[in-house]
Amino acid sequence: MRFDLFLPYQKKPDALRRWLKALGPTWASSPVRRLIQSICFLVFLVLLFYVCWPYGSHNYALHLAAKERIPAESFLALDPLVSLSTAIAARTWVFSLAWGGAILAVCLLFPRSFCGYICPLGSLIDLFDWTISKRIDRFRAGRDGWWVHLKYYLLTAVLISSCFGILLSGFVAAIPVITRGLQFTLSPLPMGAVKGWYLNPPMNAGHWFSIGLFLVIFFVGILRPRFWCRYVCPTGAVFSIFNLFRGTERKVESSCIHCDKCVRICPFDAIKPGDYTTRTADCTLCQTCAGVCPTHSIKFVARWETVALKLPGNALPVVPFSRRNLIAGAISGGVLAAGIHFSSSPSNAIVRPPGSVPEDDFLRLCIRCGECFKACPNNVLQAAGFSDGFNNLWTPEVVANWSGCEPSCNNCGQVCPTAAIRPLPIEEKRVARMGLAVVNEQTCLPHAQREACQMCVDECNAAGYNAIEFRRVGVRLDEDANAIEASGFLAPVVLGDKCVGCGLCQTRCHMINVKQKHLVGRTAIEILAGEGREDRLRSGSYIALRQRRQHERSQIKPPQTQSGNGYLPDFLK
Repeated sequence: MRFDLFLPYQKKPDALRRWLKALGPTWASSPVRRLIQSICFLVFLVLLFYVCWPYGSHNYALHLAAKERIPAESFLALDPLVSLSTAIAARTWVFSLAWGGAILAVCLLFPRSFCGYICPLGSLIDLFDWTISKRIDRFRAGRDGWWVHLKYYLLTAVLISSCFGILLSGFVAAIPVITRGLQFTLSPLPMGAVKGWYLNPPMNAGHWFSIGLFLVIFFVGILRPRFWCRYVCPTGAVFSIFNLFRGTERKVESSCIHCDKCVRICPFDAIKPGDYTTRTADCTLCQTCAGVCPTHSIKFVARWETVALKLPGNALPVVPFSRRNLIAGAISGGVLAAGIHFSSSPSNAIVRPPGSVPEDDFLRLCIRCGECFKACPNNVLQAAGFSDGFNNLWTPEVVANWSGCEPSCNNCGQVCPTAAIRPLPIEEKRVARMGLAVVNEQTCLPHAQREACQMCVDECNAAGYNAIEFRRVGVRLDEDANAIEASGFLAPVVLGDKCVGCGLCQTRCHMINVKQKHLVGRTAIEILAGEGREDRLRSGSYIALRQRRQHERSQIKPPQTQSGNGYLPDFLK
């Protein structure tokens, strides 16, 4: 039974062959595979730059749902290293494990097919190699260096660090790397061109560090084409290990004439020079080698088929797998985990997106992919930098000075591939406390009795939360010690049982009183997180939690608002 379905070696019309050769040798030898790869890359771009583009409607939740024919996080969920490492780090089931298991099941028939046919990072690397790295020969590396098995040592370090609750897969796994890389490099362009350049938040050192790592992946291709995919990518290492259970493989028939063409064109260095047999751990069944074989000696068949095969010859020696390096990788993972754990203790709690799980679980689940940044309107969610500690690097934080959380949006939870941010319905999202607004009475204009101001109250009421009310301060007394009517100022007071920490009040105060009018040095109302100021549930209903708390308060004092089912905020009545 043969599995060479795409028949890349069949003769093509001369005009088509010349056009394919202009695109690159692998296009000419395996056009169907390259076409599938290109389609997958375009789908990835559509999901990231169209489906996750949060503009075009005032109801962001409905807008995302209308466009999401394919889940925006599909490629992230398909990366098995993402789901495996997060499940180990969080000690729990991650829904994307099912997706990762499905793609590994496909690889029983088409080994490492994710790397050869699907991975958008591989497509981008191919494009870089075709345009740039193939023109630079000065730094070419050989096939037998210490780096040959680097991906396995790196995979070991990632999995060991996950055992200690530190997630490193977001730094090196294929799909998080390309998602975050394109988010930091290309996403500001459509935002600036369509909405205005001033809407792009400033970049910090963490952004530049991520962009640097992203570029390294491409420039190591100067050493060898697809150097990252061949030798470094730990996601590829997961598939290589799973190739042990393959049902099909590449085989060479006895008609082989030792022309060496297959060795030169193989994108994954999966063919042994000398006898042209297969390094099964590295083969992706891409069939590129069959497209250049002049005698059609290469076939893709069931693993157990042995008819008319070429006898093993004198293959050139390869670098042996080093148990010492594997142990070094494991030790490195443990040391990195310990170092990150003890050095990442920010003094202030970070305001997380609504629906985020408890902080310890959040850091074990968040893979720093940047998908939530892309889906967030007005860049409310931004990447934490080095100042928040290395373990928080590239995790999402609410920057209320920049913008507030839109009441009609729950996009961040819908696109999170590991449920570090729960995919809440919009009704649940609107009662999930991400923080608490705190008024600085020393700088607030009415509290300081400088002038009247009600911007925060107006903004909160417009959003439907009604979580800030007025109280009169600075009341003057007459000669009889009676309050003078209409004296003093109406100053804002936050109702802690209604505030969800959306930050809309802080945004308005910062933009007007700080940036435009320069009345205060920093915002007079600020969203703070931490114990007692936020709700971080692993499961369960935020509405039920708020109802329960209101019921408990009603046992002590008369309730302010009641309905047949207990307390409900104004916007849910």
